[in-house]
Amino acid sequence: MAVQLYKPFERLNFSKQSCFLSGEKLQSTEEEIHVFPLWLMQEYELQDKPFKLLDESMSTYSHMKLPCSGKVYDQAIEPLEEEIRTAFLSGYDSVKKLPEIKLFQWIGKMVYGILFNEIRIGMIQQKAKGEEFIFSQSLVHKFGNLHMMLQSLTQAIEFEGNLPWSIRVFKIDAKQDLFNYRDEINTLTYSLAMKDFGIIACLQDNGTNAIYHKDILTKINNNPLHPAQFEEICARFFYSNYLFNRLPEYTIMPTDEAVFIEAMPLRGMSNKPLFDIWQNKTFAQVLENFWKPWGILLFEILKDPENPLSYLLDNDQEFIEAGSVELPS
Repeated sequence: MAVQLYKPFERLNFSKQSCFLSGEKLQSTEEEIHVFPLWLMQEYELQDKPFKLLDESMSTYSHMKLPCSGKVYDQAIEPLEEEIRTAFLSGYDSVKKLPEIKLFQWIGKMVYGILFNEIRIGMIQQKAKGEEFIFSQSLVHKFGNLHMMLQSLTQAIEFEGNLPWSIRVFKIDAKQDLFNYRDEINTLTYSLAMKDFGIIACLQDNGTNAIYHKDILTKINNNPLHPAQFEEICARFFYSNYLFNRLPEYTIMPTDEAVFIEAMPLRGMSNKPLFDIWQNKTFAQVLENFWKPWGILLFEILKDPENPLSYLLDNDQEFIEAGSVELPS
């Protein structure tokens, strides 16, 4: 019998009575996990810190939870968390050695957890108004694919051809250990900085954002980045994934041994370019937000509208060493 996958987006099943990953009916309301793992919250004292949701309401990091069966937790979630925790607390060298699939699963679980909570809040709010919960079909498609791929935690799933994501790990030359997390749920873009490393992930772009930024990634190579440089490369990925104008499709072939997932060619889907036109003014607004810790304002970034301020590349488009970065006083 072919491997069977759970598809909560077909019937919009986001009940807390079912395991988020397997759909198995839960025996107790205590069968749940934190969206942000306990070890991470304890490391940075995040438990009671505010977490803003899409509707502008506030939750806390520790309040964000996912229904999860004991079996899924024991067999998949706990081993993954232990592997990630060990690597992340060790730092860049250990994180760099992690298989990309492990990073995808860990990041995807976190992003899906936020999404699950957002959807439930939206459903409850619409029900209170006596209105039907309407979900964009393109988002149903995209989020359904994410959930399907996340089931590689518990099911035999093989990715063939291009991997569905772009994930890059950077070394950060940080003077102090700061935790910095961002996500953009609609585009499935994610970044995390902690210890001496940073991660950027576009969870469903078939690797195209990494290709789009190939030149600058080649110049960065394995060089350590100043925290402001890491935020700049994050801004570039977040903006380019916003410009990405494809909804990736996948060939899914269940067999008795495994489910095979293969990305379909993106160029054959439309005559339009893969990315909309890069607008420096819009990018500068994104960059201003990412550079808030340093108080760098939009007018400073756009002093030369054709060449926005960069701490990654100098005027000759050469990489700037982390130790040479000069920020405003």
